[in-house]
Amino acid sequence: QVQLVESGGGLVQAGGSLRLSCVVSGIIFRLYAMGWYRQAPGKQRELVATITSGSSTNYADSVKGRFTISRDNDKKMVYLQMNSLKPDDTAVYYCRAGSLNYEYWGQGTQVTVSS
Repeated sequence: QVQLVESGGGLVQAGGSLRLSCVVSGIIFRLYAMGWYRQAPGKQRELVATITSGSSTNYADSVKGRFTISRDNDKKMVYLQMNSLKPDDTAVYYCRAGSLNYEYWGQGTQVTVSS
């Protein structure tokens, strides 16, 4: 079975940092594009950052320059380093693995940024 398990969320003050981790099992990890998405209360899920199997990255404008996505194919993990956090970053953050034919999601981890 495929599993994606996020960790690293929590409560942090504005301006602080968090690093989210997602460990993946059940797929050939290096062949999948990975992404972080988030959903705030009352809002639709939005893309935060993606990293392809070739390690090309893409970021939402709202997090560009503050967040960094990375992957470790040996550990089958993807990370989201979040710096200079803002209250608007408060959301449940989800890890996603995707290929041309398949899509898998983690359970989410809560990030709360206080002002």
